Amino acid sequence: MKKTMLIGRTGCGKTTLTQKLMNEEVKYKKTQSVTYKSKIIDTPGEYVENKMYYKSLLVLSADAKLIVLVQSAIDGATLFPPKFSTMFPRKEVIGVITKTDLENANVERSRKFLVEAGVTEVFTIGLDDSEGLEEIRKRLVADES
Repeated sequence: MKKTMLIGRTGCGKTTLTQKLMNEEVKYKKTQSVTYKSKIIDTPGEYVENKMYYKSLLVLSADAKLIVLVQSAIDGATLFPPKFSTMFPRKEVIGVITKTDLENANVERSRKFLVEAGVTEVFTIGLDDSEGLEEIRKRLVADES
């Protein structure tokens, strides 16, 4: 698996995605600080919610090969400004839409947010979506060097 950094607002599903990728039991836990799990860097939502933490995201990204912008399908807005991905020069930036299985999920709106932020690919996943999880896993190991 490539060294991967997850970025997204509080409650969007970054930690749950990490737990699923690591084959751990899913337990809701508010990420209070940057967490390293194997090759996954799980960042607190505050790092994208407060622009003063953008420099921290940039520093943390130096250790990652792949940046994943995580957008919940039930959020009616995004915190990722247009071309947000360009703050990570020479890094692959992909998107993951979470919570696709919930009522009021709007995958197309979330896809639009991520594309405007500059991601190169978009993946979708719900809580018990083993097919979506497997697609994400395959992408995280693709072209690993």
